[in-house]
Amino acid sequence: MKTSRRTVLAAGAAGLAATTALDAATAQAAPRRHPTRKHFGTLADGTAVDLWTVSNGGTRLQVLSWGGVIHSLEVPDRDGHLANIALGFDNLAEYVAKSPYFGGLIGRFGNRIAAGRFTLAGHTYQLPLNDGANSLHGGTQGFDKRMWQVEPFTRGPETGLILSRVSPDGEMGYPGTLKVRVTYTLTARGDWRIDYEATTDRPTVVNLTSHTYFNLAGEGSGSIYDHTLELAAARYTPVDAGLIPTGELARVAGTPFDFRRPKPIGRDIREGGAQLVRAKGFDHNWVLDKGISTSPAYILTLTDPSSGRVMRMYTTEPGLQFYTGNFLDGTLEGTSGRTYRQGDALCLEAQHFPDSPNHPSFPSTVLRPGTTYRTSTVHSFSTR
Repeated sequence: MKTSRRTVLAAGAAGLAATTALDAATAQAAPRRHPTRKHFGTLADGTAVDLWTVSNGGTRLQVLSWGGVIHSLEVPDRDGHLANIALGFDNLAEYVAKSPYFGGLIGRFGNRIAAGRFTLAGHTYQLPLNDGANSLHGGTQGFDKRMWQVEPFTRGPETGLILSRVSPDGEMGYPGTLKVRVTYTLTARGDWRIDYEATTDRPTVVNLTSHTYFNLAGEGSGSIYDHTLELAAARYTPVDAGLIPTGELARVAGTPFDFRRPKPIGRDIREGGAQLVRAKGFDHNWVLDKGISTSPAYILTLTDPSSGRVMRMYTTEPGLQFYTGNFLDGTLEGTSGRTYRQGDALCLEAQHFPDSPNHPSFPSTVLRPGTTYRTSTVHSFSTR
């Protein structure tokens, strides 16, 4: 099967183990375990939802078969104490009724498409409008709200889950029958890798990502504004009043969007200006300096000074949507029993750019028959 310029290879992610700081003693103390599952809840139509648990190298990941949701992600602090660093709910009903994409596997298209409309191969497609006048994260029933088949695996030093589903032609208005396979892997050193694959029988657009809400101090612990972020991106895509990219690739130099050197996330978040006012904080796509790569390349370091936890990210994608939990308003109670408020978490969504189908100058998200969509992202955990 041939590959298009949209195709990137997952190979090379395993080579990142040398860059992680979880030492051999930690990995030996928390050995690999074959994934386990238990019942988590039942949907209104009677479908049973499972909770899968994967452990390796000191990291513990819990995943729902509904939405591919990252229910929890536990990693050690500088003293070796585990904490869940991913926001979520303790029951299925709240995920279904209230979730702002907590931990969701996003598709067919991550982020916004203006007016829910795009033209491909001479035909205009209309998607559901679920974010004002726009379509967001695949529509009203995106991949984060669908059941996934889950297959556990243990191969050599790695263990994880293979999630798959078939999105039928016309689902949420998107053309083509899309066969999707997403692999969550925990390595021997506790890195979490996501590999995405998809094929189609008609031309379509695809932009898959993960919408995990991170707080390295621990879920429910309060604001992430004191987390330090370093992000290898000299440009970002400004947005209009509907948070749709204008098409400009603006320089971050001299603006609050400059994270090329490590700085606290909250340092400039209230500086003002139309961009931060529109989004109520950061909710923008950064244009990664590395562009599209054939294997996951370094893009950022996130550090929590209180716990000492560090997360480095590597991806094949050209963009990163950085969102600071601006719409958390204190009405949601998380797995810890604490309420989530504005700025209590952040999302780091490796992806192609928002509204790409309507911006020919952006990297293409078009997938055609006979080609395979492949992207990979790695989250590497350590302490300092």
